[in-house]
Amino acid sequence: MTVTKQARLIKALQNGEQLTAKQITHRFGISNPTATVSDIRFSGFAVYANKRTNKLGQTFTKYRLGTPARAVVAAGYRALAQSAV
Repeated sequence: MTVTKQARLIKALQNGEQLTAKQITHRFGISNPTATVSDIRFSGFAVYANKRTNKLGQTFTKYRLGTPARAVVAAGYRALAQSAV
């Protein structure tokens, strides 16, 4: 059975890794990491994007898996309830 690139990324995030878009591209061969992260979010995973700045003043984003806030879960249920009408 072949494991997809997206599934390998999810597994890495579930293991507590925080990855930049560049790391995702090089490690998993994903050409558009932001779109892949969006797909993972639409699959129900709470992927957070944290902006960081290094010593040189360069800003980058690290992606990590987390637990959604209650307000986010409530908003999702409200959206589902409205679309069912």
